[in-house]
Amino acid sequence: MVTAILFFLFAFATIACLLAAGLYLVDTQESPLTQRLEELRLHAMTGAGPTERRRSSSGIWGRVGYILSRLPGGDDWLTSAERDLAAAGVRRKDAAAIYVFLSLAAILGSLSLVLYFSRSLDAASILSFSVGGLMAGYYLPKRVLRSMVTRYRRKLSEALPDMVDLLSIVLGTGLSLDQSFIRVSQELQHIYPQLAEELYLLTVQMQAGQERSEAFRQLVRRTGVDDIKSLAAMIVQSERFGTSLSQALIVYSESLRTRRRLRAEASIGRAGVKMLFATVLLIFPVFFVITLVPAILTAVRTFGGLRR
Repeated sequence: MVTAILFFLFAFATIACLLAAGLYLVDTQESPLTQRLEELRLHAMTGAGPTERRRSSSGIWGRVGYILSRLPGGDDWLTSAERDLAAAGVRRKDAAAIYVFLSLAAILGSLSLVLYFSRSLDAASILSFSVGGLMAGYYLPKRVLRSMVTRYRRKLSEALPDMVDLLSIVLGTGLSLDQSFIRVSQELQHIYPQLAEELYLLTVQMQAGQERSEAFRQLVRRTGVDDIKSLAAMIVQSERFGTSLSQALIVYSESLRTRRRLRAEASIGRAGVKMLFATVLLIFPVFFVITLVPAILTAVRTFGGLRR
């Protein structure tokens, strides 16, 4: 009885921590501009690397991140988590520490669940189930993060054709490229906030003195979207060779819409195959039960009456 009570208390605490940390991670976004300026300030003053930056971080999650970075392999784990979270649009200073804490809580929670429900089995079964629980707790946060990255990139890809159209229109009014990006980011802020934030960060980097090619290279590295990579290469090449960027953007916008339509048609074509398994496994059995069971019951009753 005491073991069951302790288990449920631990399970409740783990779920509460996961929910609280997850909501804090996703809902309260920090400005990437503020974070980047703080990183540049620390690097310029002290030459701080990732570990020193985590040491200088304030708050409970900053201290948690520094403690985790001192563990064997913890700094590489945090660095990889920062890169994946940035690709998902989550760029808080303490996002990596929260994610690693969530991963550890998921591992411990899944392991405790497996040990509790398999406590009556033999040692070999407990060991095999424990390994499965550890793998599930380790890969589940990674799977969730990967789906966040995919969704963020899909939103950027969907917003890109409208952004290119608006950029070509703004460039046609006589504004410079930097001013055009600022104007486009302002116009897209309420419609496509993800892409507007990326464009705003791009303009801030260029206004801070960074070379345009390097700023676009960092944009491509942050987003990981092939269409943005093609757009960045086209803008850099157009500026280098002095060709008309506005006309090139109009042509590129049409190609983006064509590719988006082809991707939608491909998704529609795959939907039929995906629905086949659900139809065979879920719908057909219910249909057979509804249509055949009454006939079978009627036949059983009829033959039972004949025997009497």
